Amino acid sequence: MSKNLILLLPVLLLLSCQQKEEKVDRPNIIFIMTDDHSYQTLSAYDKRFVSTPNLDRIAHEGALFKNSFVSNSICAPSRAVMLTGKHSHINGHTDNTKTFDGTQPTFPKYLQKAGYQTALFGKWHLESLPTGFDQFEVLQGQGVYYNTPFIRKDDTIASQGYVTDVITDKSLDWLNQRDTGKPFCLLVHHKATHRVWMPDLKYLDSLEDHEFAYPETLFDNYVGRDAAAAQKMSINKDMDLVYDLKMLDPEGEIQTPYRSMYENSQIDNLDENQRKIWDDHYNVLIDEFKKSNLTGADLVKWKYQRYMRDYIRCVISVDDNIGRILEYLDQNNLADNTLIVYTSDQGFYMGEHGWFDKRFMYEESMRTPLLMRYPKMIQPRLEIDELVQNIDYAPTFLQIAGVPVPVDVQGQSLVPLFGGQKEIPGRNGLYYHYYEFPNEHMVKRHYGIRTDRYKLIHFYYDIDDWEFYDLKDDPQEMHNLMEDSNYQPVIDSLKTELKN
Repeated sequence: MSKNLILLLPVLLLLSCQQKEEKVDRPNIIFIMTDDHSYQTLSAYDKRFVSTPNLDRIAHEGALFKNSFVSNSICAPSRAVMLTGKHSHINGHTDNTKTFDGTQPTFPKYLQKAGYQTALFGKWHLESLPTGFDQFEVLQGQGVYYNTPFIRKDDTIASQGYVTDVITDKSLDWLNQRDTGKPFCLLVHHKATHRVWMPDLKYLDSLEDHEFAYPETLFDNYVGRDAAAAQKMSINKDMDLVYDLKMLDPEGEIQTPYRSMYENSQIDNLDENQRKIWDDHYNVLIDEFKKSNLTGADLVKWKYQRYMRDYIRCVISVDDNIGRILEYLDQNNLADNTLIVYTSDQGFYMGEHGWFDKRFMYEESMRTPLLMRYPKMIQPRLEIDELVQNIDYAPTFLQIAGVPVPVDVQGQSLVPLFGGQKEIPGRNGLYYHYYEFPNEHMVKRHYGIRTDRYKLIHFYYDIDDWEFYDLKDDPQEMHNLMEDSNYQPVIDSLKTELKN
């Protein structure tokens, strides 16, 4: 060996160590997303319905986004927007009937190219197999709450247990097996809190004596809002006693449109022991319901309470499993160098306007929870008021990872907001577009713009209606002011901005 090479060896070793440390020091990303989790049922936003201490911890140790929205409030399109940072009409995934074009660029692909390990566990719902992931195990379609199968690259495997626990188990197993010399991006995408709201067995008896407060708009009559009146997502008329509320009586006297779907595609996955616990709980409720002979407003209120109890129980399981991930990060010294993000693919109606489900551009479905914690960049208890949207997630992840944001990405990085910036340049409002009509819930196609105060919506296709709301004076969106002459200058301005 030459003398010069011997002298160079310490330098080469030092450079090698520095390069390895630099790679390891790049931030990790854990992106947790639930399905249909309303901001009203996350106690960092709203303490009326449930306590979510683990989710609240992310907000208390990081940032809570007070004005976070989606661009298309339906499962698959929302997921496509998050992956690409582009609106539905650009990424091509406008409704749930489409198949996602997995050849297009996504933030996991960019991270993977930059040396990140990438993995996805849980709900996918985009028809095509995931791309851009070193490993994935995803649900078949929506999946089911118990013992659900998972699709891998080359096969489909069974699982045993409650789906929220199982998805977390798979995610933690992957974290334990990863290459610790590389940064990682892990997507933990839960089925909960999607319909039909089947709780974990250990929580079945909880909340049975709890009465949830009724929304002021539970008995909304939709005056001046024809599209709202035409929907089929009413707790009163459309919430199925068996499929949604588990009233599967052994005698078969409660016949509903979706009875067989519940019996054959939801609870049939329970094993013998699980089914016994399930039936022991619900059969008591079924007997009580049949004896009550409820009608009218009393029946609506009963359905609301049953819906809320099952939904909230699913939320509690989500929060439990968020706690497991936070504990893992703490125990493995990963908390300081990991961006942890929590959101939902859209909001949800908890009885507001008499509804369940989502789809509309109204606040409860367009607005979604968004929490982020990254101690190296985000101060604790930071509250961000600026309008943000799910098109912004991809560029945010890329910037934090030190990866250039492609020019064709429509969203904008939220990183400047962590440092106190009070606006997103060029953003005067948020664009929304819902395409999926006709469909089960019969929500009309519509598009619109939301600013920090106003909302303008155009319903189209087999209807031509405009709606306008002053959210400061009418946060529940009960009064369509489209014909109010006092607002015409604002409406005209918004129409111009919407066209642009």
